[in-house]
Amino acid sequence: MSLQRQHQMKMMGKRDPQMEQEAIEWIFAIFGEPVPNAEFGDILKDGQVLCRLMNKLSPGSVPKVHTTGGHYKMMENIGNVMAAMKQYGVSNQDSFQTADLYEGKDLLQVCNTIHALGRATYQHPEWKGPYLGPRPAEENKREFTDEQLASTKTVIGLQAGSNKGATQAGDTTGAQRRVIVGK
Repeated sequence: MSLQRQHQMKMMGKRDPQMEQEAIEWIFAIFGEPVPNAEFGDILKDGQVLCRLMNKLSPGSVPKVHTTGGHYKMMENIGNVMAAMKQYGVSNQDSFQTADLYEGKDLLQVCNTIHALGRATYQHPEWKGPYLGPRPAEENKREFTDEQLASTKTVIGLQAGSNKGATQAGDTTGAQRRVIVGK
């Protein structure tokens, strides 16, 4: 078995069918269409579904969607989607490469990118849903007065070693150590 095939088999083992199903259901819920009965990668392979998705989330973000043409046109769809996702708020770390989808090299990363896109929708108040995944954490910056900060200097935290005088001196859990001295 070739090294590339071994790598592909390893990546296939890491895929999460439930996450893939959630991603596909979210996409088609946005379209208001039934979910096709096909494999995750096959539904998304040519980039057309993702182009439609980005144009629903951010109208006009993918101005040209190729529906016919060779491999390069379909890979161009995916490249256009990736640019639109980046502009929408999906980070480079969460993005997949064109070959990950078109050649099926890393469908786990494709799924993770769609989930990252679902999280990014929370950052767009104009989007009214549906949403995918949990709401990302938001900054909750707190300001403390000098009095509040000074009052903490008299408190001994548990990390400082105070545990109401408890020690391990009388601990007899487990087998006790015995030293046997030879005669």
